[in-house]
Parts: sequence; structure tokens; C-alpha cells
Amino acid sequence: MLILKNAQQFSHEMILSVNLEGGIFIDATAGNGHDTLFLAQHIEKGSKILAFDIQEQAILQTRQLLQNNDLEGKVTCILDSHAQISNYLGDQDLVRLAIFNLGYLPGSDKKIITTPSSTIEAIQILLDRLEKKGKIIIVSYYGHDGGIEEKNSVEELISVLPQKKWSVLKYQFINQINCPPICYVIEKK
Repeated sequence: MLILKNAQQFSHEMILSVNLEGGIFIDATAGNGHDTLFLAQHIEKGSKILAFDIQEQAILQTRQLLQNNDLEGKVTCILDSHAQISNYLGDQDLVRLAIFNLGYLPGSDKKIITTPSSTIEAIQILLDRLEKKGKIIIVSYYGHDGGIEEKNSVEELISVLPQKKWSVLKYQFINQINCPPICYVIEKK
């Protein structure tokens, strides 16, 4: 029986496809903490997770979720924009995997959204800091004001990455209504 995965399930499958031992992992949009928790449940010794969000509510929810699962020691939660990732990495640090969920924090003010400028800046930083075979996973929830502009900005950037250095995938259901989420995966060759 063939079962197709939704964008979030597919993103988690992509997380599990990398070496989970001894790397730096980034949740660029902690939100309610679900991806951070997934990372914390699966990384192995020597790995480090940084979880970013600009909303204190998101950081508090993420910390609570980690505490409820006895995993808070595996994650550093950072109340800051993902565009500031470089400020939290050492000069020589490379990132094995980063994940973004673009849109707004479910259950909160829908006017506070990820923006093309900070998202593009963060992706560009990560492209420079990604280790070989590392991945950037971007799940775009774009059915809100400003969402299509951000989705288009991301696609413009990643669709022209040189194929000799990068593999870029777009995973999306095309027969669903209401702007089905898109999962992009960028892998450094």
C-alpha cells in the first residue's frame, strides 16, 4: 500500500536521512516546538540543537515541550531572528541540518509572520555554513497575507542554485485546495 506523506512528515523523513551524530542542527523557526522535539528525540551524542524564534511565546512553548519529554538539555532555545544565526555559531562551525516552517505561529497573532527578508538572509547564511551532504529543509505554509511573497522569494533563490554544488527538491501536493504546504529540500553535494 502506497501512502504519500504530507509536507511535515516528509520533512521529518529528510531529517532522519542525515547523520544524526556529532553535528549542529538548527530549528530556524521553533514555533510550538514540534520540529525541535523531533530533532531532540533523534539526534545522537555529540550533536547540538539551536532553536530560534522571535516570539517569546514560541520559545516558552518549545522549552515546555522539551521539559515534558525530558529533552531540554539537548537544545539551546534562542529568542532571536533566524537571520542572526551567525551570531550563535563559532567561526569554523558548520551546520548539518536546518529546518524552517514559514508562516505564523499556530494559535497566535497571524500578523506576526516570517518575512522574505529575514528568511532569505538566514538561508543564505546557512548555504555558506552547510557541511557536505548537509540539508536545509523549508516547509512553506503560504496561505496567509505575505505568504505567497515569501514562498516566491524562497523559490527564486533556491531554484537558481548551481546543480553541480546543490540538489534542490520541491515536494507538494498539486490537487489540494487552500494552498497545501510545500516542502523544499536543499542538499549540498
